[in-house]
Amino acid sequence: MEKYVPFGKLSKKKQRALNAQKRGSWGELNPVTRKPPNPKAYNRKKARARARRDGGACLFLPADPRKILCKPLDFMRIYGI
Repeated sequence: MEKYVPFGKLSKKKQRALNAQKRGSWGELNPVTRKPPNPKAYNRKKARARARRDGGACLFLPADPRKILCKPLDFMRIYGI
């Protein structure tokens, strides 16, 4: 029979081996904490998709440089097209 040696006096290698033996497997369970995304937070992917869907970059009108329109719908609404 092996002589009892306190855990603290074991070598680091043996301590690691004993700790690894004691630990169990998580099995099918994933221990990583997951949470749903915050709907109020800014989402770059969503903003890019919206810009692509709405027509891309801003529209500059040379006739009236003070008006910068970022959506084609604004252009249509202002100029009645």
